Amino acid sequence: MNRRALGARGEALAADWYVERGYAVLDRNWRCRQGELDLVLERDGVVVFCEVKTRTSDAFGIGAEAVTREKQLRIRRLAGEWLAAHDRHARELRFDVVSILAPRSGRPTVDVLEAAF
Repeated sequence: MNRRALGARGEALAADWYVERGYAVLDRNWRCRQGELDLVLERDGVVVFCEVKTRTSDAFGIGAEAVTREKQLRIRRLAGEWLAAHDRHARELRFDVVSILAPRSGRPTVDVLEAAF
């Protein structure tokens, strides 16, 4: 499986995890000039911006470790762009990171860090 397909699989698993818990998916892979948001979700008035990191192994660390301070700041800026583009106002915003471990054989695991930053 190439990297793009692996990433798409991870994002689908993450979206499923949220939907199973009552979240609505507002956007997937939303792009603007400044970058991309993996998932935008909402439940009970809380808008969640979710970064998904998928790996086949944890040999180089879990996916969440790849969400650096610089990446966090970019996601926050993109969240503002998304809200403005959709003329949305939210009572509360949250930034989650989902680490997917999807080994080449076996079942994938989904680890969600709510309010990660």
